Amino acid sequence: MEPNANTKTYSNGETTIVWKPDVCIHSKICWKGLIGVFNPKNRPWIDMKGAETQRIIEQVSKCPSGALS
Repeated sequence: MEPNANTKTYSNGETTIVWKPDVCIHSKICWKGLIGVFNPKNRPWIDMKGAETQRIIEQVSKCPSGALS
């Protein structure tokens, strides 16, 4: 399976988030739980400087669709 051209990656040097917008179900769990990193009003909407790495990992693991990994 080829990677989706819409897939985006964001890194803080310690960890990398992969975002697959075509998979996203817009549950809002990411930004309701960690608005400092996931803010849909900003571009880019993911700011890896917005929280400590472990907190980001914890929030990403809550993504119900797997759009964030």
